[in-house]
Amino acid sequence: MKSLIVSLAAAPRLAKQFFLIVLDFCVFPALIWLCYAIREFNLGADVVPRLDFGAVWVSLITTAALIICGVYRFIVRTFNEAFIFKLGLATFVTVAGLYLLAYLTHAFIPTSIPIMFGFMMFSWIWFSRAAIRMLVKSHLSSDVPRKRVAIYGAGYAGQQVAATLYRSDEHLPVFFIDDDTSLSGQIIGGLRVFDAGNSLKQLKKQQIDEILIALPSVGRVRKSEIIKFLEPVHLKITEIPGLTKLVDGDIHVSDIQEVDIIDLLGRDPVPPISELLAKNIKNKVVMVTGAGGSIGSELCRQIVKNHPKKLIIFELTEFALYSIDKELRLKTQIEIIPILGTVLDQPKLERIIQQYSVQTVYHAAAYKHVPLVECNPISGLKNNALGTAFSLNAAVKNAVETFVLISTDKAVRPTNVMGASKRMAELYCQAIAEAQQATQVSIVRFGNVLGSSGSVVPLFKQQIAKGGPITVTHPDVTRYFMTIPEASQLVIQAGALGQGGDVFLLDMGEPVRIQDLARQMISLSGLRVREEGSSDGDIEIKYSGLRPGEKLYEELLIDQEDTEVTDHSRILRSFEKHYPLDELVKVFERINELTATQPDIDWALSQLEHYVDGYQRGKEIQVN
Repeated sequence: MKSLIVSLAAAPRLAKQFFLIVLDFCVFPALIWLCYAIREFNLGADVVPRLDFGAVWVSLITTAALIICGVYRFIVRTFNEAFIFKLGLATFVTVAGLYLLAYLTHAFIPTSIPIMFGFMMFSWIWFSRAAIRMLVKSHLSSDVPRKRVAIYGAGYAGQQVAATLYRSDEHLPVFFIDDDTSLSGQIIGGLRVFDAGNSLKQLKKQQIDEILIALPSVGRVRKSEIIKFLEPVHLKITEIPGLTKLVDGDIHVSDIQEVDIIDLLGRDPVPPISELLAKNIKNKVVMVTGAGGSIGSELCRQIVKNHPKKLIIFELTEFALYSIDKELRLKTQIEIIPILGTVLDQPKLERIIQQYSVQTVYHAAAYKHVPLVECNPISGLKNNALGTAFSLNAAVKNAVETFVLISTDKAVRPTNVMGASKRMAELYCQAIAEAQQATQVSIVRFGNVLGSSGSVVPLFKQQIAKGGPITVTHPDVTRYFMTIPEASQLVIQAGALGQGGDVFLLDMGEPVRIQDLARQMISLSGLRVREEGSSDGDIEIKYSGLRPGEKLYEELLIDQEDTEVTDHSRILRSFEKHYPLDELVKVFERINELTATQPDIDWALSQLEHYVDGYQRGKEIQVN
């Protein structure tokens, strides 16, 4: 029996449809007989009297109606509004067809018979498909028990997800949770609705394995509140994708995904100002250095959306350049020009800018990993400070209209070479901006971007997947966070606000304690933190100590009083200390001549200590 069911389930769809047509054709004569038997209270009643092969004619009319109305095009496991409508339409056509048969022939078909047959036909189609579905699922479903799921959100999205889960072999929807207290106690789609206040007890009582958030349009702030509310139950929390698939009615179990911690840390984004996005990009030749990096690549994605004339992507790493070039070509018809090169090659930069008549440069090329730069100070200083100087020199020499430096919060009172080298790059940009007016130079400073290279989020995910421990440098270490798309949009808009030598600061929201981030990611996975000295819990958090050059807290400002608001609510303009170009040029020329010898290291670090407020060399610095 099981082998027969398995072979039927694996058969081509046309074969299944043919099987259902034959099955229905054989059953309909029995249904029309039953209608006459009930009407006359006689099991031996004639079926469609005065018409030869009357039962066969009824089967032909009914089967044809079902085919014409498209009922057989629905797969057996599908029970939705469209199926009900098609089946209802086929029933109406069948009833009308029987009345027409009585009118056109001598067949004896009393007025009540088509109505009774229509009801029986509708019931047969509905219940036969349900029975087939149950039979197939009972023989094909695995022995693995289905996950019991509570759905947060009883609206249209939640109901659609519940219907999808009902049809799956892995999940079983148990009840809804909804913030609307008026729905509490009601039954929607066969599931009871509980308000948030009473849901926590039900989660344990009904042995829920997973909570699925079905609120595709909810903002980040509200989603974060929901997650924090559900944290005490220590269940895995998942969510459905955005509104597009819901509108298309195309939700599948495979679409269920883990809650993105990036969404929870970010704030609800402010819609970008379209004029600022387009000002330095639309119909212009744009160049991005470091285009293969996390920030540079997202800048490229945002730039092509604003219709530049050409986009030059400049990158040192071959694979990174190949990847972003391939991605962009699949998304746009805009001319993409990939250039493999280093920002330490000023002649090449000048040639590229001149050859393609570049009008806007976004300089994202930099070494960003604090401990690595701390161990390789000369390489870091050259790439970050000297590379910026060479890129800006090439831009100014060729009268580029706009140059935007992507800087970092680590440039503010830095305790590491990486931050100090970025501050030196800022100082050079400020000096160049003051010395000339042809190129508008802007600096945009912001904190950590979630998902970038070196971000803690993917690292923590890997550590949780391995069963821990999660490594955090210090219990109190905090960082500012922003999503890559929001940061990139704000960088573009800040560059459009520049007047020359501006230092723009992005509103990063509230700082996040890394320990809290780790705990929340553990909780979202349905696991518990194993506290120090305890055997309870699943994932341990270990504190490894601050890394070379790392600070407990990052800052975005040097002098908080010297700031002003701009036309964008999340972009501030800062006025900071700077030095004359003549003085800085001598320092940068000497940096260009540095070799990896100890006296040179000492001189380089002494220059950082002199020019960069708050910097003091670390003990871990090596000669590289």
